[in-house]
Order: sequence, then structure tokens, then C-alpha cells
Amino acid sequence: MSTTSLGYKRLVIIQLAGGNDGLNTIIPFNNDVYYRSRPTIGIKKNELIKVTDELGFHSNLLSLKKLYDQGHLTIINNVGYPNPNRSHFRSTDIWQTASDSDQYLQTGWVGRYLDKYGNKPYNAIEIDDSLSLALKGQNINGIATKNPKVLFKTSQDPYFKNVLKHYQDEHLSEHNLGYLYKTMIAAESSAKYIFEKHKKVSNKQEYPNNEFSNQLKTTSKLISSGIETKVFYSSLGGFDTHVGQPYKQSKLLKIYAEGIEAFVSDLKQQGTFNDTLILTFSEFGRRVRQNAANGTDHGAASNVFIIGNQFKTPGFFNDLSSLSNLDDNGDLKYSVDFRSIYATVLSKWLGVEDETILNKNFPKLDFI
Repeated sequence: MSTTSLGYKRLVIIQLAGGNDGLNTIIPFNNDVYYRSRPTIGIKKNELIKVTDELGFHSNLLSLKKLYDQGHLTIINNVGYPNPNRSHFRSTDIWQTASDSDQYLQTGWVGRYLDKYGNKPYNAIEIDDSLSLALKGQNINGIATKNPKVLFKTSQDPYFKNVLKHYQDEHLSEHNLGYLYKTMIAAESSAKYIFEKHKKVSNKQEYPNNEFSNQLKTTSKLISSGIETKVFYSSLGGFDTHVGQPYKQSKLLKIYAEGIEAFVSDLKQQGTFNDTLILTFSEFGRRVRQNAANGTDHGAASNVFIIGNQFKTPGFFNDLSSLSNLDDNGDLKYSVDFRSIYATVLSKWLGVEDETILNKNFPKLDFI
């Protein structure tokens, strides 16, 4: 199948791993319940960036506010799914596979997109050392690399080469090779292709000096190289803020926002921003009421950020859900199923059939 069937747009997925507290990210500063529930960790009205009459950004999201003002940001509140699971591992699996909460899938939603529309592992790349479930398909997996040069060098290792040569010398057709060896051949070929593409371009923007920004820097180089990759996956961890949340979350939100600002600026200068959509999610939000350790425990619904230049209506897609009508655990109730966001991105952005990838028909949202 021709790679043109993958579409011409690109999707960059970012996971804020650990469960980002959406309420201290997008703050309902006119809501008394918010401040009663969070007497010491609530963000004070004079310490946030007001965006509407009701909602404000955490002060360390100034770089994100600039994108909001330019019409490059859509914020979807109350995103979750029925019968939410509050385990990091299980909820991450649910988000990565697009499953129901009581359904266990072995393939990721991006992996199934690759199965149907891709033909090479590098059609989806995770900027990490290991591959998430999201990028694993039945017949084809994405590829994971933090550094294309290191990946290429590893693929040229004498041991790796000897194993492949041994099997080629046995005159076995590729069809008869074991799964592992097929995977190794695909990895070697992909490593060379990614490295050759990556080394021909350079970034046009300075990035902050941290691991997350380095992931985005590599992503931008790959996008600008013209590589046949449609989905990129990155993550920023540390959001499990049971203790001492204000300092920890503030630091992470700053890293996120400043990295994204540099990334968008780079894409603009490279002329690739118009065809790139950035989706940021976390596996769950946090409990509305703070705990005794100046932190928050695992919650349910939270916000999703979508960044791009093709929005019908940028800004807030919906209002924050009620803080006085919580679920039985004291968590925000979801009003938008995260799979509706996936369905919208697949059908309206990547231009592919979403229902077969997501195994169900989810309502599309009208933001792109």
C-alpha cells in the first residue's frame, strides 16, 4: 500500500505521564468550591493568568498563553471515559489502546492505524528508548529512538549484522524468517532511513536544555526532513503529585510550555506547522479535594490540549465541569470521551477511517 494512503498531515502526541492535575492547570478562579477544596494548594487569583471571566492558566503556562492568543490552542475540558480506572498502568493502557475500561487490547490505536494504512515501522516514531503500547499493531509496530544516530550505530553493530547474515546465508526467504528476524531486518532498514533523513536538516530555533525539549527538537528535525512519518509520540513524566504538588507541578508545566513554544516556533520557521497537529493528554486528572500532604490523589476527567493552525474555533472547546456535582469518588465527571478526540483527529486530520481503528463509532467534535 502506498504511503500516500497515510495522508499528508502529521500528528504529534505528548503524554503528561503520572496524571496531571487539570484543575491547577486550567483554574476556575471564580469558583468557591475550588478554593474550599484546596485551601493550601489552590492557585490564588492574583497568581494566575486570566483567560476568560471564569478560567485562567497556571502562571508557568505563559508560553502556552501566547499560543492561545495566536489562535493556535484548543482546550477540551472534562475529557475521560466511562467507569474510569485510577491505576497509572491500566489507565495509560486504556488511553493508548482506546479500549473500554473493562476491555484488554493488545494493540494500540496508532498501531492499528499502522496496520491499516502503514507499510514501514518509521511511519510512526516514538522519541524514547522503548515503544509504548500505543504504537504496537498486530502486523506492524512503530519504532522507538531517542537519537537516530545512536539507533543507526546500534543497527550496524557486528553482532546484529552477523545474526542477519547468518539467516540470509541460510537462503531462507523473508517470508520464512521468524518474527524476530523480520523485525530486525525492518529495524535495520528503518534505522538507516531515519538517520539519513535526520542528518540532512538542522533546527532553526533554540530549545531549552532538558530531556523533554530534546525530544521535541528531534521531532522537529524529523518532520522537517520530509520523512514518511505521520505520528510522533513523546512524553514528560513526574505528574504523580501526591506530595508537595505546587512546586513539582509548577516546574513541569514550565518545562512543557516552554518546550512547546520552541517547537511551534521551529515548525513555523521550517514551514511545517500548518500540517502538524499536537495533542497533549494525561492518563487521568486528580481528585478535586487536596490531601493532607499538600498534594492530590488519583482522579478521573481532565483537560486535553490541542495545538495547531487549522482550528475552526480555537480557545476553550467547552466549559469546566461542575465542582459541586462530582462522582462517588469526589472526581470530575467526564463529558467528552477521549476516543471522540481520537476519532476526530483520525477522520478530520489524518483523513482515514476512524471506526475500524477504534473498533466503534464515536461522535466527532467540531474543532477542526
